[in-house]
Amino acid sequence: MSKVTAAITAVGKYLPDYILTNKELETMVDTNDEWITTRTGIKERRILKDPDKGTSFLAIKASEDLLSKTGLDPKEIDLVILCTATPDMQAASTGAYVASEIGAVNAFSFDLESACSSFLYGMSVAAGYIESGRYKKILLIGADKNSSMIDYQDRTTCIIFGDGAGAVLVEPNTEGLGLLDEYMRSDGSGREFLKVPAGGSVMPATVETVENRLHYARQDGQTVFKNAVFNMADVSEKILERNNLTGEDVQWLAAHQANKRIVEATARRMKLDPSKVMLNISKYGNTTSATIPLLFADYEKELKKGDTVIVAAFGGGFSWGAIYFKWCYNS
Repeated sequence: MSKVTAAITAVGKYLPDYILTNKELETMVDTNDEWITTRTGIKERRILKDPDKGTSFLAIKASEDLLSKTGLDPKEIDLVILCTATPDMQAASTGAYVASEIGAVNAFSFDLESACSSFLYGMSVAAGYIESGRYKKILLIGADKNSSMIDYQDRTTCIIFGDGAGAVLVEPNTEGLGLLDEYMRSDGSGREFLKVPAGGSVMPATVETVENRLHYARQDGQTVFKNAVFNMADVSEKILERNNLTGEDVQWLAAHQANKRIVEATARRMKLDPSKVMLNISKYGNTTSATIPLLFADYEKELKKGDTVIVAAFGGGFSWGAIYFKWCYNS
């Protein structure tokens, strides 16, 4: 009997209509288009402007896009995993709400949070459930309404992040395709360098935390950049070495879209031709949990069955890792 692996068999996406350009940011904070583009590769990002809609709205829309493309009956879904750093609320599972709203009434569901590594870790978790043989159809979603935790008076963070969602269907495969290996790491000493200080159990919300703007994301950009460049490139190189691969064997690098320079550094470490690097950061910015599934959605027509894809991410925590993956279908 052939070994069962976990393969992505369909993708969907959703992006809000409102486009926040670098030019508009120039009117909000002390920055300019050239500075942002040169240092990040970002030209614009999407923002969910409706204050009554949260991450669940983005996730539902991306899931509905996938369902409409495939004709899949949501009742056939066994499990819904929502990867997000911006759940609708504390305690109540956003994933459970999303599953109910899309009609996945036979699925159980949960949220998975590891900052910008959330979707990468979600791929690992989904693969484990599929390989166990107990589950056949898993909806894995990456969604974040980052604008809900961004201070648009802070030029170090407001230029980077956008809102969006991507969804993939994960199913068993016996052709040697799908997730073949992974190399995951984390280092909790890095949590001080990228965080939302207040709102958790260590610093619950008070009048003072709100007045001091402690419910917004803060980062030490230089420290985060240096760690991201080194660690994402390091695990991507290691996953190649462990599987006796070279850059010539890889068709695509699907790297977390935090900063174009970080992605390019990872590609250079892998000795990868720039034409093999998936990029959409200029249009969306950093959508945290959504960057990787949005790459899959944007490049779906270019991906071919059997293509070797290296998926890599680095996020707050610190958390990071790489996955060796083979695409399983032609669109």
